[in-house]
Amino acid sequence: MAIKDKLFKVLCDKKTVITRAILWNIPHNSGKDEICLKLGRYKKDPRVIVQEILESVNPKSELTLDETEFLALIDFLRDNYEPFKQGFKAFIPLDRPYDVTNASQIRALFSLPEKTKIVDFILKNNVIPEELELALKNARRTKAIREFEKMLPQNFPETIWQKWFKENSWILGSEFVRILDERTIDVEHISDFLLEAYDGFLDIIEIKRPQGQLQFWSVAKDHDNHIPSQDLVKAITQSSRYLLEIEREANSTKFLKRTSDVQTIKPRCILIFGRSHDWNDAQREAYRILNSGYHNLTIMTYDHVLQRAKRILGLPTNQSL
Repeated sequence: MAIKDKLFKVLCDKKTVITRAILWNIPHNSGKDEICLKLGRYKKDPRVIVQEILESVNPKSELTLDETEFLALIDFLRDNYEPFKQGFKAFIPLDRPYDVTNASQIRALFSLPEKTKIVDFILKNNVIPEELELALKNARRTKAIREFEKMLPQNFPETIWQKWFKENSWILGSEFVRILDERTIDVEHISDFLLEAYDGFLDIIEIKRPQGQLQFWSVAKDHDNHIPSQDLVKAITQSSRYLLEIEREANSTKFLKRTSDVQTIKPRCILIFGRSHDWNDAQREAYRILNSGYHNLTIMTYDHVLQRAKRILGLPTNQSL
């Protein structure tokens, strides 16, 4: 029933109470009217003949929604009533699959404790196609690379970089299978990372933070040649010491147990040290000569690591690094 700018609807008429919905139009000076909804449950008054029109002076409960709340309620009922009626506790509407509100439901699915069952279900039912899986992997790594680039100019301590490399171990290179939980070589020597290489043997990654006071090249040249700084010489010496101590511990039962029985024969080390984004041709040539002098040690700068990662992902690189 409609009266002027109001529309009444009896939702339920019981012996002692009546439940009613009222829509009404509220004009504003701006010229835009607002539609509101009132929901009320009222005690019946035997003196009132037309209960759906006149309000009781003693309502049991009453709620008025403004237009924003009313429209939100409409959306909620439209999107959720049928699935909820059918017994679904959570669902993703296919007409709005990329709505941000769906993210929590997707996360809830992949946060279930039985991870093995989730993986088996996904693989068995081809829930995630191979091309989407590869795209997700590439996107995640690209995001990590962008983070790496933002971190480079910052003077973060070495522990921050250790954490980042551990969370993104793929950037260390495809020759490594996994980072071991153990870092201790012996009571006096603790490496940054002990790794299992693709051939099943033990190798080392040693990192120094890219910023701070550490310099790659010495300020003074020797016979017009660029030479390693004292900082770099110390890092090379430390890495070489780690390699020696690992070989000494190679047959130790305790060491083998700590390193998950990964065998140790002629371990190699990658030392990640300093920056190279501003090197000139002579410095790049000196770097090539420096690395050629070691058979079990490879020195890389953070920019070399970044460029290699970008090549893996097919991202634009700076060829001069």
